[in-house]
Formats: sequence, C-alpha cells, structure tokens
Amino acid sequence: MNDETWLDCLDHELHAAGVSPENRASARVETEGFLQEAGGSALEHFGPPTTYASHLADALGGRSRPQRPRTAAPVVSVDGVSKSYRSRPVLNDVSLTVSPGDVVVLTGPNGAGKSTLLRIIAGLDRADRGQVTVEGAVGYVPQRGGVDPHLRPGEHFELFGAPLGLTRRQARSEGNRLARELGWDAAAAPVAGALSGGTAQKLAVVTALLRQPQTLLLDEPYQGMDADSQQRLWALLWAWQEGGGSAVVSSHASDALSKASTVVEIEGSTLR
Repeated sequence: MNDETWLDCLDHELHAAGVSPENRASARVETEGFLQEAGGSALEHFGPPTTYASHLADALGGRSRPQRPRTAAPVVSVDGVSKSYRSRPVLNDVSLTVSPGDVVVLTGPNGAGKSTLLRIIAGLDRADRGQVTVEGAVGYVPQRGGVDPHLRPGEHFELFGAPLGLTRRQARSEGNRLARELGWDAAAAPVAGALSGGTAQKLAVVTALLRQPQTLLLDEPYQGMDADSQQRLWALLWAWQEGGGSAVVSSHASDALSKASTVVEIEGSTLR
C-alpha cells in the first residue's frame, strides 16, 4: 500500500467514524507533513490506516458512523423469505430492508444462506416462501465467475455498456477508469480466463458498476484480493454510497463489519 492509498483509506475510515470534514482535512495535512520530514512509509510509522483512524477518532471525539435519514422508500425489501434445497432448509423466515445509501454486510458461517439470499435478491433463484421487492436495477457479483473467460476486459466493458447506450469508446473509458480505482490496469490485461482470482473479481465488480445499478450485490468480493485492493474496494463502495447507491455485501472479513452502515448476521438458517 503506497502513502496516497493509505491516506485515502485513513480519510474514509475517519469519515465512517463520524469525524468532521475539517478535522479529517487537518489530520491528512499533519500526517503528510510528518511523512515529508521523517521519511519512510505511512504504514511503517502509523500501522494500518484502520487502526490509526480508530485512535484519531477517539481523540477527535467522533466514533459513530453518520446515519442517513430513512425518508426514501427501500430499494430492497425481503419479507419472510424461506428456501430449501432437497428438503434441507437454507433460509428460514428471513426479512431485510435496504434503503438508499445503505451498505449492508451479511455475515455468518459457510452454508448459512448468504449466497442464496443474494441470488434470490438478484432474481437468479426463487424463494419457497416470502416476498422480495427490488426497486431499480441491481448489479450482481458472484463469488466466482460472472465473466467470460474468452473476452478481454475491454470487450466486457463494451458488452455491459451497450444496453446503456454507451459507445465502445465510452464503455472502455469508463471501465478502465473504474479499474484504476481498484488499482488495476485493465487496458493492458489479457483475456479474463488468464486473470488471477482477485483480478477476475475486480473485473466482475467493474462490469457490475457499468450497469449503473441502484443496488450492488457482492458475494465475498474480497476473495483473492490483497490488502490494498480490499481498501480500494471499500473506497469505491463509500463513494457509491455517498452518491445514493446501495450495496449488500456478503463477507467473512471482520474488518468489513466496521465499514458497513448495517450488519446482518445469518446463522443456522436464521437472521438476527
């Protein structure tokens, strides 16, 4: 993680902790000044940005994530959903509401039904009982797959951009821009089948964003990503949130819990 990325992550973590814009700007200026004088990297001097931000937030008096007013109608509503496979219950009477600007993290053990719930919200699977209402388009990123192994990233961008009326040039430009935010040079990448697991996940995230959905559904998006890429992903999600977009993220990662506006635990075919 370079210093610029570290500072960006620090700012996002402070924002998530409710620190005012003035104090965030002051912290960044002071940190940059120290690094210029002392030399070395921010990670070497201060440790992970999440840890340092926690200390700063305590000192500055901001510790809670700012809550968005819930005046707008929900973009996702899950009411009493149950699902079984071959008589084995996977989800049992699950209810969930996602409002505009929410970043909801689903957590729970393997097999608890997180992926199934995302597939039902995306319209790729049907609930046995209950009702799901989705307003606007969704962009779905599965744990694996979701991309064509024979196409280059730019060809994916063209394919996903076409329904929006984007020209090939516009689609490639926007796709490459989003990829750079994830620390990836998509323009120089080979076909999707030759990408590493983490880079293939980045491609899937970018193609989902290209659809300009109201809600992103991300199933274990961290898989194969290094720490820098994970921080960049959250920076992208926060920018998405601030623009009014919503996201539902399935994740085992403990640090994801502190980054969400809402955490929902699914365990033993229940939700709590």
